[in-house]
Amino acid sequence: MSQNLVEKIAQKFAVGIPPEKKVHSGDYISIKPAYVMTHDNTGAVIPKFKKIGAKKFANPRQVVHTLDHNIQDKSEKNIAKYMKIENFSREMGCDFYPAGRGIGHQIMVEEGYAWPGTMVVASDSHSNMYGGIGCLGTPVVRTDAAAIWATGKTWWQIPPVAKVELKGNLKPGVTGKDVIIALCGYFNHDEVLNHAIEFTGDGIKNLSLDQRLTIANMTTEWGALVGLFPIDEITIDWIKKRIVFVEKRGLAGVPSDADGNGKHPRLNEKHLQELIEELPDLSPDKDAYYAKELTIDLSTIEPFVSGPNTVKVMTPVSEIKTKNVKINKAYLVSCVNSRLEDIAEAAKVVNGKKVADGVEFYIAAASSEVQKEAEKLGYWQSLLDAGAIPLPPGCGPCIGLGAGLLEDGEVGISATNRNFKGRMGSPNAEAYLASPAVVAASAIAGKITYDYKNGGDQVQGIVKTNPKPDRPKEKITIIDGFPTKIEGNVIFCPADNMNTDGIYPGKYTYIDDFTPEDQAKVVMENYDINFKNIAKSGDILAGGYNFGTGSSREQAATALKYKGLQLVVVGSASATYKRNAINNGFLVLEVPDFIDYLKDKFGGSEPTIDTKTTATIDFVESILIFDDKKFEIEPIGTAAQELIVAGGLENWVKSQITH
Repeated sequence: MSQNLVEKIAQKFAVGIPPEKKVHSGDYISIKPAYVMTHDNTGAVIPKFKKIGAKKFANPRQVVHTLDHNIQDKSEKNIAKYMKIENFSREMGCDFYPAGRGIGHQIMVEEGYAWPGTMVVASDSHSNMYGGIGCLGTPVVRTDAAAIWATGKTWWQIPPVAKVELKGNLKPGVTGKDVIIALCGYFNHDEVLNHAIEFTGDGIKNLSLDQRLTIANMTTEWGALVGLFPIDEITIDWIKKRIVFVEKRGLAGVPSDADGNGKHPRLNEKHLQELIEELPDLSPDKDAYYAKELTIDLSTIEPFVSGPNTVKVMTPVSEIKTKNVKINKAYLVSCVNSRLEDIAEAAKVVNGKKVADGVEFYIAAASSEVQKEAEKLGYWQSLLDAGAIPLPPGCGPCIGLGAGLLEDGEVGISATNRNFKGRMGSPNAEAYLASPAVVAASAIAGKITYDYKNGGDQVQGIVKTNPKPDRPKEKITIIDGFPTKIEGNVIFCPADNMNTDGIYPGKYTYIDDFTPEDQAKVVMENYDINFKNIAKSGDILAGGYNFGTGSSREQAATALKYKGLQLVVVGSASATYKRNAINNGFLVLEVPDFIDYLKDKFGGSEPTIDTKTTATIDFVESILIFDDKKFEIEPIGTAAQELIVAGGLENWVKSQITH
């Protein structure tokens, strides 16, 4: 069977599958990623690691720790936290980068951890960024990070893959940031939600690696789990230049030199040659299947602004500049747009001008190395001369930490990736997103503006949904302890976009002594106060589309489990929700045809409907039977079965490290 690039890379890093099996979207697999990165949240992963009884890392060379989020906080408490993380890292023997070195995602690229054709994960949603260099980057939750530390492995369900074709060429003055803003704003109906994306098309050849990293990074805000670019001559050329750069720079600050010969452990000619030899196998098969195909004409894109407070609304700068949207703050910071190209772009716009009165313009490089290069080339000084306020290389205001946050009633424009309400400060402020050039021009003018004369085109894009291919039906091997079939009465909650606060109210989230019985009593009370009286132990819960959206609280999964429900069947689920559920030994199945059938039959007159009908789920044949109708389910492979039998990922890890 043919494979797309996501499936090919996943195949390389899958473990415990038969040699003849080819993996595809929907498959549950055990993975051994090349690297796992955690940042400030390392402090939260450490107790999880210790709780499962682990004493050492399965492979210290697989683990990278970076301190980047709260680096402006010089309080005794935060200094102690950072010291604890550093001491733990030294003790475990993994690679560690201290506060001030830069944002973790940038370090992963700069230091060659995110390598083309490999799979790298991080306990941060913007690990999608690694796709800009042809590395399959995807986020994991903290429990997964602890599992990888202890065993080298975790699990992954390969998501549906969408192909996004970038046609034509960008006009002068239009950047990669404008491309991803256009994609988020034009295709704004969850077309790629929980998908992996593969970028293709003739327009890619004119996108620099920095632009690709920007686009890949912000596929997170588009709703995707992966944003993967092809590995081409631009990728290879960037690595060649990077090897020369690090040879001149030397190994100062590089935590480990695995070769012991004075060469960088990853960025070296031998590693590059191995990649070049592998290139024929690192492209999708010609007849590879994609769940969706989206196309956008790059020549129709102009500089855009996202927002306020959402990436789903975009406005051409040529239009918004006529509306006199005054700003209080501007930001050139974050992992999406603070690389050298971005800083150069902003410096060019500033060009001897001054930041407008009443405006604060904050700048922070993506890494100390980027800042050093920007200083050497004069870009940094140009921004400082204009009145920009420098911040250390790190995350900062992008996530509401440190100096320069938006206050009540203020308006900000930022070259970051998120403008969610309240993320960069007060929820009573307005945040817009734009490219570094637009941000710099706006800081100078005191209002959102940019000198661009080629506007007026209507963005042209199309989306196509492809039917699933007919694949040979395979009978699934069932491990000891996992049922071949389950039966249960179906309780139907038809609402789409059921958020985690509806499933498990936020007011209970941080009550530390809340028992499983307590969780069961309050489950779904924000959605339907009568749910607890309708649903019974042994029932199967059927839900709508995008189930479990919202926060990452794992109690939204465990509370349903503690209520006694056998599993949840939905049209689609939030990837984070599904991951939290399976990590707690609770199965979530996505069966859209079944949910559509229930919606047609029962409608949505009540929030909770007792169908008084039994469903049978056959895990050997991968089917769900209801009303004598059969609905196909994704095969539940060994990786997922093991987690359910063990009662969750932590218990599975315990069993692995005691063997």
